[in-house]
Amino acid sequence: MIEAVGLTKRYGAKTAVDDLSFQVRPGAVTGFLGPNGSGKSTTMRMILGLDRPTAGHVTIGGHPYRSLPNAPRQVGALLDAKGVHGGRTARNHLLSLAQLAGIPAARVDEVLGVVGLQDVAKRRSSGFSLGMGQRLGIAAALLGDPQVLLFDEPVNGLDPEGIHWVRNLMKSLAAEGRTVFVSSHLMSEMALTADHLIVIGRGRLLSDMSVTDFISANSADFARVRVPEDGPEDRQKLTATLIEAGGQVLSEPGGALRVTGLPLPRISDLAHGCDVRLWELSPHQASLEEAYMRLTQGLVDYRSTDDAKAGLVEPPPLDAYGHPVGGRAEVPAEPVEVPQEGWYAPPPPGPRPAPAPPAPSPAAEPSPAAEPSSAAPAGEQTSKDLR
Repeated sequence: MIEAVGLTKRYGAKTAVDDLSFQVRPGAVTGFLGPNGSGKSTTMRMILGLDRPTAGHVTIGGHPYRSLPNAPRQVGALLDAKGVHGGRTARNHLLSLAQLAGIPAARVDEVLGVVGLQDVAKRRSSGFSLGMGQRLGIAAALLGDPQVLLFDEPVNGLDPEGIHWVRNLMKSLAAEGRTVFVSSHLMSEMALTADHLIVIGRGRLLSDMSVTDFISANSADFARVRVPEDGPEDRQKLTATLIEAGGQVLSEPGGALRVTGLPLPRISDLAHGCDVRLWELSPHQASLEEAYMRLTQGLVDYRSTDDAKAGLVEPPPLDAYGHPVGGRAEVPAEPVEVPQEGWYAPPPPGPRPAPAPPAPSPAAEPSPAAEPSSAAPAGEQTSKDLR
């Protein structure tokens, strides 16, 4: 069993873990959850004696890790799958760990088979993929056949088959009575693997309970009720009946009703009593992810923002009318004259009627005697004459 009491770790002015107390019991898979920067990795490092607590203590089987005789035979851990000498083969890496802990060499071949790396045992680990590196790290944790196991993101980089294998491995280890402590950000996988949860945020304990209790405590179950689409009167009548019976009713975008505060049999009886036919009556429970997000929504240190792509996206080209090329704006038949001075608005876009010629005044009407003045002077040839 792992037990932490008042565990605290400070790095200067930064408090990574703050007065953390919990127990990880054998016979169950305990999930360790929390946002990035919440102190999960620091806590695991203190459990394994890699970091000294500023205050408090943590023990494994009643003893600090550094006081355990031949600790690799009692505790196995995967914290960093990349912590491997890249020039060594997979087998030599495990063999060096086995020799340091007094573990028989035959055990190396056994764990290579358990994690599925027997065919690449003689390959250098520098050429391993991320998933293969994870398998090698799990093999190192299993090498001493320990009773206590700690895994930090064990399924990182694994394919679906590998994730399924790790899930079954964790469950089988816990079924043998071992203590299994797993940190992960994959809520869907934790929901399938873990029996118990320890959730922290900004170094403090937020929750320590079973998965089922955690979901119930941080979410609300509801019933979805749907009536025929051609019966809006039935929908209104049923809503009034459910509210009168003490239920809370919310309308969903698809037309269904979300009902809380009433069990499904009671909803069915009420619908039958008011003569409303139901198309759907189904129970719905929030997922572990939804419950986790609700609990930790105010404790997230790193929040994303929208990417404005400032300076990277060129503005669309504009046509002669100032509209984006290819846009839906209507293009006027001709450019609009915008006055350079004045405070009045420019004319609206669109075709403008041609201006009518000014009516000649009687005083300005030319007389027949004045017509020759518009002819070419004597002695000059016009272009018409040249042609």
